[in-house]
Amino acid sequence: MIRIGIVGCGRILAAHLRGYQLLRAAGIDDFQITALCARRPEDARSYIQRGAGPPQRPPVGTGPHDPLAVGDLFLSDFQPEVGDVAVFTDFAEMIADGPIDAVNDFTTHTLHHRIADAAFTAGKHLLTQKPLAATVAAARQMCRQAESRGLVLGVFENARNRADTRQLGWLFDQELCGPLQMVLMTNVGNWWGPDRIVAETPWRHRRLEAGGLALDIGVHLFHHLRYVAGEIDTVSGRSAVLEPVRCTRDASGRVVDRVECDADDTLIATFSTERGVHGSVTASWGGHGAPSLLGSGRGMAYHAARGSVQAETVTTDDGQSRPLSTLYQAGCPADILDTHFPLGLTDPFALNQHDWLDAIRQQRRPETGGREGLRDLAAAYAVLESSLAGRRVAVADVASGELRDYQRPLDEHLGLLTPRS
Repeated sequence: MIRIGIVGCGRILAAHLRGYQLLRAAGIDDFQITALCARRPEDARSYIQRGAGPPQRPPVGTGPHDPLAVGDLFLSDFQPEVGDVAVFTDFAEMIADGPIDAVNDFTTHTLHHRIADAAFTAGKHLLTQKPLAATVAAARQMCRQAESRGLVLGVFENARNRADTRQLGWLFDQELCGPLQMVLMTNVGNWWGPDRIVAETPWRHRRLEAGGLALDIGVHLFHHLRYVAGEIDTVSGRSAVLEPVRCTRDASGRVVDRVECDADDTLIATFSTERGVHGSVTASWGGHGAPSLLGSGRGMAYHAARGSVQAETVTTDDGQSRPLSTLYQAGCPADILDTHFPLGLTDPFALNQHDWLDAIRQQRRPETGGREGLRDLAAAYAVLESSLAGRRVAVADVASGELRDYQRPLDEHLGLLTPRS
């Protein structure tokens, strides 16, 4: 039995619990959540027993793909033995003394490397929420610690397990509409626009708390691009703060919270990959008036040598248009389908948890392990480093730590380097 302690009981926890619920429904019963840790004990207790305990905070997301729209999930919905679930307010105490073998970290970005240090020192496996860490230096530290101790480090990157990511990766690997040439993205005014506090979490807009669009959405985006188009090689980017003050409003439109912002809410970038794919990204939490969204869904279009994919439709040069999912289901071999969606699971959270748990059983690296998370983080930071430097940058230079001028104040703040190093 793999005993799991969860650190962080914010609104995203409901989506994670739904994933574990789906694993139990699929017959996986060798794990148990035995401890919860939150700054306020009532937040932890609100997720334990349906019909008892404090109320959960309501969901803040509204979109069909938004995990922050998930709510009303409890441990008791899939784990009857909740009477002995331990509640902590100190993650170090839970990790050192709690009845756990492994840790899930669903906290803010600047805590990830600290929780990892505690977990690995105590010999516990770890699944951490994206991004892997607040800076590349912190991410490299986490990878070294896990690898030196032979412990499993997974990054919760649900973009890998989305149906469109798997389907597009297969389509372009098979070159069914020719080799991929370009990827375009425009998504402005669709997320939290034009000036809402993202997920009602003010820290997401503070640079010294590792906030900003690049680290919140960019790591998802670049993970998807790396899987579909190949390793990101170079990036030329510009970032900006279009809305220096953001607000939360009640149902009547009255401002109930306000935050001053110094972390990016907008990025515009071009990139190239090692496979020779070129692309552009325009994304923003701002955008007044009508949103700008390329195609539909996530606002992405893919152009290959003999066709394109847009709005989940594959259109080839002979004029035929077919759903991407239909091509995938008809043409993808059964063994690959089973690898992508084992046990018939389709929920990205459940799939990510399934792989991490299996990695613990087999003592292997998860598909979205620490090094994957490090590369995602380096690509996202490449946009910010490029914007500050005013030039195109190599992602490898960001990943190695050679280029970290944008990150330097945060590294200093986190104690990851001396002020002049």
